[in-house]
Amino acid sequence: MNLSEQELKRIFKTDRYAELSNIELLTAGPGHATAKMTLHPHHLNALKTVQGGAIFTLADFTFAVACNSHGTMAVALNVSITFMKAATTGTLWAEAREIAKNFKVGSYTVTVKDDAGDLVAQFQGLAYRKKDKVPT
Repeated sequence: MNLSEQELKRIFKTDRYAELSNIELLTAGPGHATAKMTLHPHHLNALKTVQGGAIFTLADFTFAVACNSHGTMAVALNVSITFMKAATTGTLWAEAREIAKNFKVGSYTVTVKDDAGDLVAQFQGLAYRKKDKVPT
């Protein structure tokens, strides 16, 4: 049973690390999600660019929403990220899309873009579907 956008927003509002990272879930539905991260000085590394871990957190959060959207608890089995361009200010935008899904696993891609629409990172995630339902 797919979860509604309202249910997903309520569930993922409790993600404290996303909250600390200034991540906001924008849209969510079966197999997809979008989120944004407004950048602040604490997101920057010593080179004054956004720390890779901050970008990964945005992509991973968006992936988590998309793969749990079907109502069955899903956890990351394997993920990878490729950084394409440095970001320094503004907002980063993430979009997760389901590529394939079966009873046990699902494959997702997440693109992270800057305010100009330039690709900052490409994330690939493989989710394992547990038997448990997502707690609502």
